[in-house]
Amino acid sequence: MNVESIRLINFRNYMDLFIRLNNKTNVFIGKNGQGKTNLLEAIYICATGKSFRTNRDKDIINFNKSAAYIGAKVKIDGNDKLIEIKYDLNGQKRMKLNKLEIKNQRELDSGLSVVAFSPEDLKLVKRGPVERRNFLDMSISQIKPVYKHNLTRYNKILIQRNNLLKSGKSLNEIKNLLEIFDMQLVKGGSEIILYRLEFIKRLSEIAFNIHNNLTKNEEKIDLTYNSTVDTKDMDKKSIEKNFIQQLYLNRQKDLQLGVTSVGPHRDDMNISINGIDARVYASQGQQRTIVLTLKLSEVEILKLERGIYPVLLLDDVFSELDFERRNYLVKSFSNLQTIITAAEIIDLDQLSNIDKTIFYIENGKIIMKE
Repeated sequence: MNVESIRLINFRNYMDLFIRLNNKTNVFIGKNGQGKTNLLEAIYICATGKSFRTNRDKDIINFNKSAAYIGAKVKIDGNDKLIEIKYDLNGQKRMKLNKLEIKNQRELDSGLSVVAFSPEDLKLVKRGPVERRNFLDMSISQIKPVYKHNLTRYNKILIQRNNLLKSGKSLNEIKNLLEIFDMQLVKGGSEIILYRLEFIKRLSEIAFNIHNNLTKNEEKIDLTYNSTVDTKDMDKKSIEKNFIQQLYLNRQKDLQLGVTSVGPHRDDMNISINGIDARVYASQGQQRTIVLTLKLSEVEILKLERGIYPVLLLDDVFSELDFERRNYLVKSFSNLQTIITAAEIIDLDQLSNIDKTIFYIENGKIIMKE
C-alpha cells in the first residue's frame, strides 16, 4: 500500500501542488508554518474522510478562496485508485473514488489506511479520556468500517436522549420516550464496547512486546478497558443487560444533570507501566515511549487485519525521541511507506542508508527535491 502522488489546490497554504512520492520513505524539510503538517493532513483525510486537526471543513480552504481540492493516486494490493475530495465554503464536501461520486463519508472505503504520529499525541497519556477514546475510535474504524457507522448512530441517539433529559419535563412525562432511546443506545453502545474490548486485548498483547524492546525489558506496559458498564463477561447479551440496568439506576441522576452518565462515550483506556498508572506517574520520556509503542502496535494490527502495512505519517517526532528510539522507529518502517516531516535535516541521521526522497518546503511550495 502506498500513495503514489498527491495534488492539492487551495488546500491550507497550498495554492497548486503536485508531487510524486517514493514508495518507501519521503522526508519533508521546512521551518514551522511552511505547510509540512498540512501535507500529512491531506493524506490522512484521503484515508479516513476527516482531518486530525479540525472538525470544521471550511478551515481547510485557503482563506482567499471559495473551494479546496485534494486528489491522491494510491496503489493497494496492485490496484490503482484515485481518491478526490472537494470542499466548498458553503459546507459541502464532495468525494469521489475512481471518478464515481460517493454519497457520504461512510462510503469512502478506498482501502487506504494510515497511522499518524505527532508530538500532539503525547496527550494520549496525560490528558483526559477524550483523547484515548478518539484514538480507539479512529484505529478501530480503519479496521472495521461498520464501527464508524455504529459510532455515528450511537452519537445521534445520545444527543436525542440528552436533549430529552434537558427538556425540563418530569421523569413520568418522558418515561416512554426515554425507554425507546435507552434500548437504541444499549444496542449500538454494546457493539461499540465489544469492538473496543477486542481491539484493546489485541493492542495490549502486541504493545507488551514492542514496549519491552523499547525499554530493554525494564518496563511492562498493560492496557485495559475501563467501562461505565460491567464488561466482566465479554458477550453482547451480558453487556446489554448490564448497560440497561445502569441506565435505569442512573435515570434520576441523568435527569438532574441533563446528560447520560453511562455508556461508551464515558469510557476510557487505562495505561499502566509496571503496574503503576501512567496518566499520573509517567515521566515525559515514558510518555513518548508509550505513544510510540501504541502507534507501532496500531501499525501491526492493521497489517494483521488487512494483510498489508498502512502508510505511516510521522509529523516532527524525530526531535522528540532519543537516539535509541529513533533507531527502533527507523527499523520499524522498513517495510512500509513512510512520510516524515522535520524542521532540520540533521534530525534524521538514522535515515542515511535507506531508500528515500527528500523534499524542501517553503511557504506551501516544494523548492527542491533530492
